Amino acid sequence: MSLAVKAVGVRKSFGRLEVLKGLDLEVENGEVLCILGPSGSGKSTFLRCINHLEVPDNGYVWVDGAIMGYELHGNVLQELSIRHLRAQQSQLGMVFQHFNLFAHRTVLGNVIEGPMVVRGLRRAAAEARAMELLEQVGMAGKASSYPSQLSGGQKQRVAIARALAMEPRVMLFDEPTSALDPELVGEVLEVMRNLARGGTTMIVVTHEIGFAREVADRVVVMIDGEIREMGAPGQVLSNPSDSRVRTFLSRVLS
Repeated sequence: MSLAVKAVGVRKSFGRLEVLKGLDLEVENGEVLCILGPSGSGKSTFLRCINHLEVPDNGYVWVDGAIMGYELHGNVLQELSIRHLRAQQSQLGMVFQHFNLFAHRTVLGNVIEGPMVVRGLRRAAAEARAMELLEQVGMAGKASSYPSQLSGGQKQRVAIARALAMEPRVMLFDEPTSALDPELVGEVLEVMRNLARGGTTMIVVTHEIGFAREVADRVVVMIDGEIREMGAPGQVLSNPSDSRVRTFLSRVLS
């Protein structure tokens, strides 16, 4: 299979704190990869480096064969213009922990914004596609509602539809259920399960061990800015070789 994402030697520091310590990772098209690890291990920072919301201090990320944030001129890498970077980033759908919906726009308005502004889609076409996606995530009946009128689970499902509206090559999820009340987690995970069944390439930072075990093709465990374990869910979650991973999993699974 061809690679959707390739990261090589990705490092990132904030001041004296080294958050990512030279990460290498490849994700194939159609693969679901779940990233686990304790808080502060660099998972979200790595996700933000993939879509160039954070610029790595060293190393590079390729998406669909193109290096994120740069283009090659002869043998010299030059930074992309903001316009070209935004076009590149639109290949990556990002679902955040706290939804990041536009409060002043309806559900439908949130979903059509990107396709109309970034991709130049006409309103009728954008609305037709948006309604298909809202139906897919079970939110078509709330198209005229505002975010303040929705539950957390409903907001997150709208956020997923909004990301999908840009027809991304890869969906990135940054702990999409961690801000939700426990009874609302299931409805968001079910939408994500359906995306996985449909062959969507997904990189999911999550604390939901059961979801990772059930849905992921591979699981990565990050600790202190390093990938300490990577492999099939059954192997990583049931019989990890790294002692620190065993300690982490024993805490979250107990």
